[in-house]
Amino acid sequence: MSVPASTAPVPVIVNTGSRAGQDLRAEAVREAFARHGLDAEVHRVAGDGIDAAVKRVLDAGARTLVAAGGDGTINAVAAHAVDREDVVLGVLPVGTLNHFARDLGLPDDLDAAAGLIARGHVRTVDVGDVNGRLFLNNASLGLYAQMVEKRERLQHHQRLGKWRAMLRASLSVLRHPHTFSAVLHVDGKELRRRTPFVFVGNNDYIVQGPHAGARHSLQDGELAAYVLRPYGAWGLIGLALRALVGRLSGGRDLDAIHATSLLVESHHARTRLARDGEVDTVDTPVLFRVRPGALRVYAAPAETA
Repeated sequence: MSVPASTAPVPVIVNTGSRAGQDLRAEAVREAFARHGLDAEVHRVAGDGIDAAVKRVLDAGARTLVAAGGDGTINAVAAHAVDREDVVLGVLPVGTLNHFARDLGLPDDLDAAAGLIARGHVRTVDVGDVNGRLFLNNASLGLYAQMVEKRERLQHHQRLGKWRAMLRASLSVLRHPHTFSAVLHVDGKELRRRTPFVFVGNNDYIVQGPHAGARHSLQDGELAAYVLRPYGAWGLIGLALRALVGRLSGGRDLDAIHATSLLVESHHARTRLARDGEVDTVDTPVLFRVRPGALRVYAAPAETA
């Protein structure tokens, strides 16, 4: 489906709370869109100001929302476009991590991304929902949430870059990996596990081999959940190495579950949740659902993406 961009200015939300947003010049964005016949209206806002900025441009009549940043920024803007047939999301993937853009086949070059938006081809993609909160890529309980939380503290208190902070956080958490008891309810069955990590993806993830961490599709209408078996520090390192060379064993190393919804119970009333690279604290039980075709986004046609 093609939805040509309006002649009205295209609102571009830039998150100045990220390094990528600080480095992205408003003039460079305007010039990129101008080369494709569009007028960009750049809104430079800190992360906690994104919701208010998006609401203002929607109230003013905008029906295209462009998110300039990484996965967290795109998530925050996309939340206002989900389940709206009159709003289309555009993406300028200029963040540190751009998993959603990569899996959708979006270009990471500013000019090419603006050109794709100008061409106006729209695809509908699935999104994930966890306790009423959106995720475009994945949400997880346990190990990764601890890493992200520690990474954010290191970035804030020691002013480390994201990659360096994540490396230090990972080494710290993996030194003494914690496990937790979980009961997973899916398709009328219960799965009881003690695990360091429950990972739930919006559509199926490649979990081993050179393309691990990528998805072939965002339109299959399902969740893919992976529950690790308990491992100590060296066991987790060995698991990562087996994943890298494509030698994971389903059932021995992890449980893989495909479903449209999944309920996870825990002994704790609240738990930390990593959601598209950001950490929240949520009530338990934790309900994960897929919302098929809930988001409209500018992208290349599926056969050429």
